[in-house]
Amino acid sequence: MSDLPIEKLEIKGLGGLPLAVHVVGQGRDLVLIHGYFSNAWTNWIRYGHAARLVEAGFRLILPDLRGHGESGKPHDPAAYPPDALTEDGLALVEQMGLTDYDLGGYSLGARTTVRMLARGATPRRVILAGMGLRGLVQTLDNGGYYRKVLTNLGTFERGTSEWMTEAFLKTTKGDPVAMLHILNTFVDTPRDVIAGFQQPTEVICGADDRDNGVAQELADLLPNGRYVEIPGNHMNAVTRKELGQAMADFLTA
Repeated sequence: MSDLPIEKLEIKGLGGLPLAVHVVGQGRDLVLIHGYFSNAWTNWIRYGHAARLVEAGFRLILPDLRGHGESGKPHDPAAYPPDALTEDGLALVEQMGLTDYDLGGYSLGARTTVRMLARGATPRRVILAGMGLRGLVQTLDNGGYYRKVLTNLGTFERGTSEWMTEAFLKTTKGDPVAMLHILNTFVDTPRDVIAGFQQPTEVICGADDRDNGVAQELADLLPNGRYVEIPGNHMNAVTRKELGQAMADFLTA
């Protein structure tokens, strides 16, 4: 589905870092943020989710997070302060003049979405995919795992979880130094803050995905949350057509 006409923009993130933004389709604005090690193309365009949402009448605004994709990948740790991704997301909303829009993300993108809400973003509707409650209130639960992968590249036995994670990093041409620094940007969001989000929110997660905790717990905590289960685990649920379909169903209901 990569034959969609894509407009490429650049905005300035925290500290003036250049951030790539991919814009697809026409209609209501929908900002979608990709996951860790990924990029906008892999997460949203490659497997047809963008095409499905464009068909449903949306203009997709798909940033590459700092350290990822076509955005700046500085190696200076100072470029990755706590909440840097949140600052970048808020800068995107401001610089693109978004007022009436929807917002969502997968995995780290969902966490960034939550941080944006905690910092005052006001989308009409929210999608949190590949995310459970633990991944928001204890963000570095998986940090040790990723640190292990990134500091021991090339040493893992074929077929192991670590080997698969490294293989994904290679497919997205990820920068291991930037990826390590990204871990320092993570900020926990307290349960009571999450419980205060009033937007209609769809929590979408693979049936076998517990990487970031339990998605149903997150949906239950949100005043207007709804949980939708799709096939797959954390790595492959994002490749299933059911993800894009669940998003389109929620946003057009």
